[in-house]
Amino acid sequence: MSTFANPASESAGADLGPAGIIARLDRMTVWSLSYLFIGIIGTGFLFTFYDIFDINVSFVQTCVQLKSGCTPENALDSLSLPVVLNLVGYVIGTLVLSPICDRIGRRNMLLITMLVTGLGSLYNALAPDYGNFIAARFITGIGIGADLAVVNVYLNEVAPRRGRAKFTAVVFVMSALGALIGIWLGLLLTTGKSPWPEGLPFALASDSFTSGWRWMYAIGAILALLSILVRVELPESPRWLVGQGRIADADAVVAGMEAHASRRGPLAEPVIGSDVEIKPPAKLPYREIFGSRLYRRRAALLLVMWFTGYITVYSYASGFTSVLTGIKYAPPTAGVIAAVGTLGFVASSVFMALFAERLHRHYWLPINTAITLVGALLVGLAGSHLGLAFLGSAVIFFGFNGWVSPSYALTAESFPTRARSTGFALVDGVGHIGGCLGIVALAPALPHLNATAALVLVTLGMVVASVLAQFAPSTRGRVLDEVSP
Repeated sequence: MSTFANPASESAGADLGPAGIIARLDRMTVWSLSYLFIGIIGTGFLFTFYDIFDINVSFVQTCVQLKSGCTPENALDSLSLPVVLNLVGYVIGTLVLSPICDRIGRRNMLLITMLVTGLGSLYNALAPDYGNFIAARFITGIGIGADLAVVNVYLNEVAPRRGRAKFTAVVFVMSALGALIGIWLGLLLTTGKSPWPEGLPFALASDSFTSGWRWMYAIGAILALLSILVRVELPESPRWLVGQGRIADADAVVAGMEAHASRRGPLAEPVIGSDVEIKPPAKLPYREIFGSRLYRRRAALLLVMWFTGYITVYSYASGFTSVLTGIKYAPPTAGVIAAVGTLGFVASSVFMALFAERLHRHYWLPINTAITLVGALLVGLAGSHLGLAFLGSAVIFFGFNGWVSPSYALTAESFPTRARSTGFALVDGVGHIGGCLGIVALAPALPHLNATAALVLVTLGMVVASVLAQFAPSTRGRVLDEVSP
């Protein structure tokens, strides 16, 4: 029978002090918040990936309408600038806002980041010219970059220790839905009617309807507003509260989690690890990372892992249409191939939600890299066989998105609570520069290579990242404060 099955026992747990609250949290083996909160947390991922993918197809219409001299034939040549500035915004946003998160709390920052993101998307929808469109992409990136870091950190701190990768993958299903909505809505609203499979026969863009891209960003702003409204209901991370010395608040959150968890069965006795020390909050979170040999080494390794991995991830996520046109597919056909690929994204998210905890994070990364390579070979060898290109695209999206969610879990687990958001931001944020490199440096080189060689080159970044990940700490099922004291 659970020690915390009644209020008296919960008070006894609180008497154990900060370490006792962490022990109570670590003993829970099931999701211990309302299941509604999984969807609430996931709204950020849904918007983020909607925003990442919507430009993949819609940019042709945007460019033609806003940029002088831009035509449907040459529009994708200009895609790199808004994508790169959006990623620069990611880097700045996550490096500036995430350390503030370690000071003011996860929940408060989740509201701030989504507000910034929503305003950026609204600015995109109303942009009067190309310069303003570029500026709006930068602002949106500031919010999204920080939001990705804070969502992953929050999820890592409230999920059961034997389910951190699982619930990261569960929430990542919302990412897949965002990508699916973004890219297919782009086809519907911003491309002209074309017979399948070169396009959509019921697409809406025409000489009399050229503002579909504005509607896409307006929908993004609405999604951000809804996300803000529901995020107000989230409790603060009890781990962060303990680190701030707010023991009574942390006890209240954990007691609520215990009440949810006890409905699934009795809770084990809390065990306070003898080597677990609850350290005070960091006044300068970056100093916590750079002042420790352990965290300096982890940060260096994970930064290079994300840098090289994002070369591949963003070449496919935000630039796949450019990659495909670079290997001689017409822009409308490239958009359809990328859209079909998002079905692989959905399948990957569901698969990882079911099986993420079956293997260590280190093993999933090379497995999903191999899957991505298989997809690249299929698309490269497809030639004019669109069915094979569709299959290869779905396999690519299955692989590279299956790579991301265990990498998120591994990264958040590798830094201490007092600077977890900062550590995640540092490696993931600076790592996005690799995404810039993929968009800027690789795309111009692709037309000079055969299709297979081009797609294998794009995927090599993930190969390097997966090798590096083998040297990261083993985190599966371990107590956070033991992995990252």
